[in-house]
Amino acid sequence: MGKLRLILVLVLMLAGCSTTTAESAPPPGTRTVASGLSVPWGLAFLPGGDALVTERDSARVLRISPGGQVKEVATIAEARPDGEGGLMGVAVKDEHVFLYYTAASDNRIVRYRFAGDALSEPKVLVQGIPKGGIHNGGRLAFGPDGFLYASTGETGDRPLAQDPASLGGKILRLTTDGGASVHSLGHRNVQGLAWDPQGRMYASEFGASSRDEVNRIVRGGNYGWPEVEGEGGAPRFTDPIVTWPTSDASPSGMAYAAGSLWVGALRGERLWQIPLDAQGRAGTPVAHLTGRYGRLRAVALAPDGTLWVGTSNHDGRGSPRDGDDRILAITPGR
Repeated sequence: MGKLRLILVLVLMLAGCSTTTAESAPPPGTRTVASGLSVPWGLAFLPGGDALVTERDSARVLRISPGGQVKEVATIAEARPDGEGGLMGVAVKDEHVFLYYTAASDNRIVRYRFAGDALSEPKVLVQGIPKGGIHNGGRLAFGPDGFLYASTGETGDRPLAQDPASLGGKILRLTTDGGASVHSLGHRNVQGLAWDPQGRMYASEFGASSRDEVNRIVRGGNYGWPEVEGEGGAPRFTDPIVTWPTSDASPSGMAYAAGSLWVGALRGERLWQIPLDAQGRAGTPVAHLTGRYGRLRAVALAPDGTLWVGTSNHDGRGSPRDGDDRILAITPGR
């Protein structure tokens, strides 16, 4: 009986192990920067270290300092929050702020002048991006090449992702004056964009029912949706570098720091760390903060080297806790 019990214990231990993920202790130095927010969606830093944060459902743009001071900069009257749409991505370049929001008839990208803690002189750069109750994309980020990149969703209308005439289900590349082109296609709902020090581009993407993804993005690449979810192996599609079961991720905002990609997980309620080697190949993902703060959405690297991470527990799918929603500052480790 002693040997049988030992065998059963070993079997149970092995059954509980994963060959594709690992769990770690919380990163050191985790602290709350600001609390009492409502679905912080996008996050971009100003040169002095303060951040501009968008709230999806209130359509507010907030300025938040590293010390936790919160100031409302604007409410975007043209935004029409509904379902997964609203005020989403934000990016900063010189004296301009770029916003991605759901309007009355579409999703659009708008440039503003930012001065004196106010937004002015709006200029619509891209309009006609399909909108829907789900899958509106919405992430904005500047690449090391100086172009502005935007992720769009297919709004639940799956064929849009493969339709070259549609702006849905794509990653777009823009100039700061509004010239836009399709950078990649075949996306369901990209929620995070990041680059490594070699200039390689990565995107996090919601799967449907089986696999969530992180992809390495190349110009002109086709990432398979809706023909493929996760790894497909078809020559005309590019396979992801990382996949998870959808219960573990719903990968959202993403940033590169300390040799890894860091990805906020909504349904998975954790912060994923994906080590990258010198060739951009992914190592075993490591989970941090599992279940500690609920749904995690916005992720951005601050000028001081910390990661700012926003919770999303007021988005209709989470369980709000005292102080939610909040912005956390985390010291990333290798």
